[in-house]
Amino acid sequence: MTTATLPSTAQILSALEKAVIKIEHLEKQQSEPIAIIGLSSRYPGADDAEASAEERLEAFWALLRDGVDTISEIPDERWDIDAFYSADLNDKTKMYTRQIGAIAKGDYFDAPFFEISPREAERIDPQQRLLLELSWEALENAGQAPNKLRLTKTGVFIGLCNHDYVMYNEAQSLDSVSLDYLLNLGTNNSLAAGRISHTLGLQGPALFIDTACSSSLVTVHLACQSLRNGESDVALAGGVNLILSPMSMIAMCRHQALSPDGRCKTFDAAANGYVRGEGCGMMVLKRLSDAINDRDNILDVIRGSAMNNDGPSSSLTAPNESAQEQLIRQ
Repeated sequence: MTTATLPSTAQILSALEKAVIKIEHLEKQQSEPIAIIGLSSRYPGADDAEASAEERLEAFWALLRDGVDTISEIPDERWDIDAFYSADLNDKTKMYTRQIGAIAKGDYFDAPFFEISPREAERIDPQQRLLLELSWEALENAGQAPNKLRLTKTGVFIGLCNHDYVMYNEAQSLDSVSLDYLLNLGTNNSLAAGRISHTLGLQGPALFIDTACSSSLVTVHLACQSLRNGESDVALAGGVNLILSPMSMIAMCRHQALSPDGRCKTFDAAANGYVRGEGCGMMVLKRLSDAINDRDNILDVIRGSAMNNDGPSSSLTAPNESAQEQLIRQ
């Protein structure tokens, strides 16, 4: 008969000390700040496709600093606005507003650079094209050579809730841009993140998130979590919105969600709806400790984030002040 040897007091204390150190490390890891080390964007008025990421960011900052209004009439290249417009708010077949925040050359795409054929590029949603270009630019802005991130734990988190390119193609003749396999892939929002990971050879998580208006913020929240729990060592996070079909505008006008005069009047008694806008923004994120060790250019730091839901609010789409207050306190 054998007798088990009990650990000594010193061994127990040593094991407890190691456990405490591990717990403290995990707690610190879960609350570690996240560094923003790279940015790229295209927004109305700061959308020059030929400019560098830095130049567009400076232009965007100037718009914010100077309070510039960038709302304009829907560009002619999108659709014939006169054919789809009516000032009558009760006309359910037309849109009653002519205003959006539009970016120029939203469909601009350097397909050969990404080794994508013209045929496939035509069938890729312009939103996904824009995400791919800005992801590359954001990595360059961060000083991260995209080719050196191949096969690394670099995550991609994309917010996207617009299906206009699907509606655009459905409205065309089936013989023009045939509804083929490439079009099915190119308009599938669930592949928006995967396309970036595939093209750049990234092996971290690839998530597409659709939480409507909050989609892009949720991508940043989830990217921070992925970095803290070790799923990702670098993360690309951001979102995109392009207005490519009159059908979505008409649908929103049916619910009188849009402002007839094309102006948001937030917190104003004269508020009469909102104005749709376009844009794309991508950021490169790292754990702050890694960014410091790697001597990255730290643009800003995210120290915390949270998300919740309104729950039983007055309607499915109405914001709930109490829930938003709880979120901020959280």
